[in-house]
Amino acid sequence: MPQPVLYEERDDIAIITINRPEKKNTLTDAVIQGIADGIDAASKSPSVAAVVLRGRGGTLTAGYDLTNGGDGGGSSDGDTPNWQTPYGARGPDPRDGAWDPVRDYQFMNNNVRRFMKVWECPKPVIGEITGWAIGGATDLILCADLLYMASDAHIGYAPSRIFGTPTTMMWVYRLGLEHAKQFLLTGRAIDADTALRIGLVSQVCEPDEIAAVVEAEAQRFKHIPANQLALNKMLINQAFENMGLRTSQMLGTFFDGVTRHTEEAYRWVESFEEKGFRDVIRERDDPWEDYGSQPSPNA
Repeated sequence: MPQPVLYEERDDIAIITINRPEKKNTLTDAVIQGIADGIDAASKSPSVAAVVLRGRGGTLTAGYDLTNGGDGGGSSDGDTPNWQTPYGARGPDPRDGAWDPVRDYQFMNNNVRRFMKVWECPKPVIGEITGWAIGGATDLILCADLLYMASDAHIGYAPSRIFGTPTTMMWVYRLGLEHAKQFLLTGRAIDADTALRIGLVSQVCEPDEIAAVVEAEAQRFKHIPANQLALNKMLINQAFENMGLRTSQMLGTFFDGVTRHTEEAYRWVESFEEKGFRDVIRERDDPWEDYGSQPSPNA
């Protein structure tokens, strides 16, 4: 069975590649853990000056894999998120249909902690956005230090329309108030030109050139002492943490659970069986008409 995440060191950089192209590189527990393990390996390696985070097959990641579980209830192979899974909480398992907010928070916060390894890595991490970066994908990739984007790619948090809030909540810190509200209240996708204009990404590249451009940029960091990079990254990051980043993440993670257990959310999930998952996602996104061709139906 193929590894869900590939790790490689070459030319003074580490390359972490999400390796589920047949599933649009959607996020599972194994993928999230694989990325965290890759960041840990790169952080410890004396041969690595910087890290590249990318997806295989033309898409970074289309968010959490919900297609096997519908409501995120999980599958027998553990391939989809199970927001009811007991995670370190003492007490009886919840009865059918019950929502335990503490267990939910602990489960999702485990993902946040692993995503934040990208933020905390002492070495620069460059995120390579190709194809789609939707929903939970943004919780991950917005933790990177620098973002490069393919000219035909899109990034956005469609679950803000229903069934989610950002858990790492990097949007407001990377975009500011006006643009954070513009794109989070609506769930609109952001194309590459817009992302560059509003300062969300460093550079837009042609799809067939982005990998080489990103690797060349990452290799330049070998000319700067590792302690300089680590200290400057810590200095920049602490400014945002002093503005309440960790508190925003705590609220975002808790609110994410709340949004998945409203009456509207229950009815939305129930409609999957009646209408089909893809059609329900399309109905959610069509009124905004910003996606063009629809992304893979994940959140």
